[in-house]
Amino acid sequence: MTAVKIREVALCHFARNGYEGASLADIAAEVGIKKQSIYNHFKGKDDLFLAVFQDVAVREMLFAEDYVKRRGMLSLEEMLYGFLSEYRKRYEREDDTKFFLRMAFFPPGHLLREVVVYCNDHLARMELLLIPLFESAAGKGEMHPDISVERAIAAFSAVLDGMFVEMLYGDLERSLKRLDASWFVYWRGVKNS
Repeated sequence: MTAVKIREVALCHFARNGYEGASLADIAAEVGIKKQSIYNHFKGKDDLFLAVFQDVAVREMLFAEDYVKRRGMLSLEEMLYGFLSEYRKRYEREDDTKFFLRMAFFPPGHLLREVVVYCNDHLARMELLLIPLFESAAGKGEMHPDISVERAIAAFSAVLDGMFVEMLYGDLERSLKRLDASWFVYWRGVKNS
């Protein structure tokens, strides 16, 4: 149980302070243990960070899978725009999402390789989740016949990444404005006229 509590508290510290600003002593104090006790569960700060990052990556994928499952009856347009909107709201209220995106874009330099492996796995799983949706939409004639499923997914990923960057750097109003513009241009290019 203590390892779980350490990861929960560490998530808050990493999300709020980044890797460099998070202190094992502060994490231990909040858990109610001595700093040395963390080493009974984790090799050190790097090991704890990667355990938290992996946990969060799993929960972020579960969010995406659950969203697709709950919204499976919507048109591709409604589903994708809704996904962008839900992710934006999730970022505003969830430490998981804040931490995952911040660390995916700005990982600790010495852990770059490990974080990139998790992120690439996440992107590959996201693509596998989206392929059936786009294939179904293409089969129903919702997508422009000149746009391949692969190209449409890659472009959607770029819209999603752009939104993530705006959430990390911008303010809410600006991110909404850019999301609206990006979505309009993206969907205009993908939809079957």
